Amino acid sequence: MLNINNLSFYFGGRAIFEDASLQVKPKDKIGLIGLNGKGKSTLLKLIAGEYQPDEGSISKSGDCTIGFLNQDLLSYQTEDSILNVAMQGFERQLALQKEIEEVLHEMETHYRDELVDKLGALQHEFDLLDGYSIQSKAEEILEGLGFRTEDLNKPLKEFSGGWRMRVMLAKLLLSKPSVLMLDEPTNHLDLPSIQWVEKYIANYENAVIVVSHDRQFLDNVCNVTVEVSNHKLVYYPGNYSFFVEEKALRNEIQKGAYENQQAQIRQTERFIERFKAKATKARQVQSRVKALSRMELIDDVIDEDAKVHFRFKFGTQPGRHVMELKNVSKSYGDKVILKNTSATIERGDKIVLIGANGKGKSTLLRIIAGTENIEGERKLGHNVNFSFYAQHQLESLHLEENLVEELKYADGSKSETELRSVLGCFLFSGDDVFKKIKVLSGGEKSRVALAKILISEANFLLLDEPTNHLDMQSVNILVQALEQYEGTYVVVSHDRHFISQVSNKVWYIEDHEIKQYPGSYEEFVVWMEDQGKTLDEPVKRASKPAVAEPTVKKTPKPEADTKKLEKEIAQIEEQIEAQEQLKAKLELELAEVFSDGEKLKVVNQRYEEAGKKLEALHALWEEKVTALDS
Repeated sequence: MLNINNLSFYFGGRAIFEDASLQVKPKDKIGLIGLNGKGKSTLLKLIAGEYQPDEGSISKSGDCTIGFLNQDLLSYQTEDSILNVAMQGFERQLALQKEIEEVLHEMETHYRDELVDKLGALQHEFDLLDGYSIQSKAEEILEGLGFRTEDLNKPLKEFSGGWRMRVMLAKLLLSKPSVLMLDEPTNHLDLPSIQWVEKYIANYENAVIVVSHDRQFLDNVCNVTVEVSNHKLVYYPGNYSFFVEEKALRNEIQKGAYENQQAQIRQTERFIERFKAKATKARQVQSRVKALSRMELIDDVIDEDAKVHFRFKFGTQPGRHVMELKNVSKSYGDKVILKNTSATIERGDKIVLIGANGKGKSTLLRIIAGTENIEGERKLGHNVNFSFYAQHQLESLHLEENLVEELKYADGSKSETELRSVLGCFLFSGDDVFKKIKVLSGGEKSRVALAKILISEANFLLLDEPTNHLDMQSVNILVQALEQYEGTYVVVSHDRHFISQVSNKVWYIEDHEIKQYPGSYEEFVVWMEDQGKTLDEPVKRASKPAVAEPTVKKTPKPEADTKKLEKEIAQIEEQIEAQEQLKAKLELELAEVFSDGEKLKVVNQRYEEAGKKLEALHALWEEKVTALDS
């Protein structure tokens, strides 16, 4: 249906893809993964025709249509209602509806048989396309994506960028393209909407290519994973969890092959060096020289699983109670967020705050931070020093500063070496640390802002959607940093894998009150199911992928024989070296006893024996090296 053949694409002289290939089949649900900046979004734009390949081709069957949801749609605005915008996905049905209205209007004044026939044909096609239910379908999808019924007739321009993105997603889903391409769709969705989209994609009748850093989302929707790595598209026939296991296996095999090849190269080079001056070995030496020149080198495995080796500290320990909220109420006009509710944050709490968008999570974070006016009491604990991370705070970064200078705003006492060490934990290395903030991508700015928060020596952190715009490696770094962090935090996130790693307590808002569960997110989900309860959202554990994952059997490797031969060769080389030293010593003795016939005879006999033994060792060494080669 869609074929990418030997694709090469260069951006500003830098290779993004080189000789990359991929075949997309009609029912594929592809998770496109890779580090930020490696070309995931670029590939989607190449498929959509926004970019043209420098070499190779992207071909598709004649009836193949492409639907592309990207971040550029955030800026789209119109006076049309969100219902009308979503219904634009029914392009053919709307065109038929307009033609039917025009024919009916014409028949009012010029009734003709051909108009009756035309009307019948139009209505028949309209009926086949289920045109009479397009409005109800649009309403169903918009409400599934979190819109209230009363919002559907409001103009699109009244909604924020994230909500506008949901409308564009609804429009795309309704158009049912042959290949549905979604670039980071979960960035602007809350948990119930993410789960709704998961179900929709699982049942979607056509192919899907999705870029996402949400590993649980990828697990639940994908039956194929494609990694953008080393300018290639690497295919894995399973979901993200399958990819993790399979890549580890492939890396293990590649590492073994690389090490074996390196050992072979060393043995061959030793053979060439040892026998290059020996006429009887000239043919074998030349053969090995040619073999080395023709050898296709195996790359070593690059470890992309970054580790955090920096311990984040703070100067003062807070009291037992970090924050107390007593009888707090908060409303925006007629909209009640919290009503007469109380809660306490204790030292060491790792709280994840969950719930649907619009239920007050970010408002509650701002109340805790003291930036919202409230009824009731907010009491900050003894020695509490807090820091607040939110996406809009990226705007407060100093655009003309480099990364090292920017971190000094958070902690001016640290040396440049220490700050570079922190930046290294967040994937900034070498000259990257001297880049100006203004040239960084959104994900890179997020990493800088998070690094500033974590070195600020705050003993209480507030984190609002910290994983947005981070790739999986960066999310992994943040998880490690929070696991090492000895303070207290409250985090809002819809990334289920992330919150299951970093929480020991769950907060949620129900009936305008703060409720809490004293355990991890995973335990909370089980508890909710056991209670038969739901919040305003359908909280569920990750379902197993609909498509069965292939079983991968590890291929046994003949390592025992290889290791034995390598050991024997090393022992023979030690003997050769010792015998060569003995032979050299005897040569000196021959010169010293040259005038003493009796001694000369004895030393010469020992010299000849050493030479014969050396020849035998060389022959044995060559035999073992040949066996290792084979």
